[in-house]
Amino acid sequence: MEKDIPELNIGIVGHIDHGKTTLLEKLTGKNTDTHSEELKRGITIKLGYADLLLKKQGNEYGKQGEAFRYISFVDAPGHEMLMATMLSGAAIMDAAILVIAANEGIKPQTREHLTALGAKNIKQIIIIQNKIDLVDKEQAKKNYKEIKEFVKGTIAENSKIIPISAQQEINLEEVYKTLGEIEIPKRNLEEKPLFLIARSFDINRPGSEIKGLKGGILGGIIKKGVLKIGDEIEIKPGLSEKKDNKFSYKTLKTKISAIFKGKDKIQEAKPGSTIALETELDPKITKADSLSGCIASIPNELPEITSNIKISYKLFKEVLGIEEHKEVEDIKTNELLMLAINTTITVGQVLSAQKDSLELALKIPIVPLKGENIGIARNFNSHWRLIGFGEII
Repeated sequence: MEKDIPELNIGIVGHIDHGKTTLLEKLTGKNTDTHSEELKRGITIKLGYADLLLKKQGNEYGKQGEAFRYISFVDAPGHEMLMATMLSGAAIMDAAILVIAANEGIKPQTREHLTALGAKNIKQIIIIQNKIDLVDKEQAKKNYKEIKEFVKGTIAENSKIIPISAQQEINLEEVYKTLGEIEIPKRNLEEKPLFLIARSFDINRPGSEIKGLKGGILGGIIKKGVLKIGDEIEIKPGLSEKKDNKFSYKTLKTKISAIFKGKDKIQEAKPGSTIALETELDPKITKADSLSGCIASIPNELPEITSNIKISYKLFKEVLGIEEHKEVEDIKTNELLMLAINTTITVGQVLSAQKDSLELALKIPIVPLKGENIGIARNFNSHWRLIGFGEII
């Protein structure tokens, strides 16, 4: 593992089948669709991860030369039914690549994803105009102009648009170069650590010998602080338990037994790239993403979990993710909203709706970190659609 080089966490978002996973595979050499159901259905169901050690040789960026920066990629799902997963993925991104296929153009989920990036305060965006090998020169120019018009007045108005063919590996060198130019956010290493858990799983194969079993794995990103092997951590809300038809949550405490960045074992983890923590937890506790959406820190540092929150909010003018133009109606008392808070997705019932603030009773409790950004979605015909954003007050 190369040491002491800058690290970045970059999301790849966009409409289904516009080439996100293929682009990632060509950039990194890794296919993120490793979940068996994903391979079967051909779409990214859960957040996929891949990493790249970006190198520089003279003015050229790529896989040759001296180590320049370490990039963790988060492949977020583009399918409309999986918007909640994309929003939870946005919580761990420093920057994003928005993929738009030249042969299909701007789709409802393209608009929804760009607005979601804005709602999650992700300002550094690279736009990839993919599949240029499937269109002629005039159509490529027309699509380029449509993209320029589409981003006008948004956070991506001044973003670079790079025409490529991921499948044919055309113009990938320009993507590498742009990745090398992204500004590294300032990292906070002094505060107590805060680890957002996006995935949790069991890496033991069926039939493994007991003495060789590995503890439960937590995947995600450190937002601030530093975690080291041997550190004790506390996980909230923790393990859900059902009793008498009611769910309760049990805070978990464990120790970090190993830390992985990509395939490499490291001694300590800082903010900036996705990592996996091997813990002393029983792997049956972490299997099947059962702890995704939780937050970890050192013991006694996290606030108590709560099922009632108050948020400030702003609504978009139009509902996102649908073909027709539909105005966002005011939020009403007692309606149900989906909230994306960090890597947690929960549903809340509106107890009180003011012009600029809401009180909600949550179905799944959260760790209330003041100022945290929230994506707000409303149910339209059994689909959750993004209607606004807010923050915990």
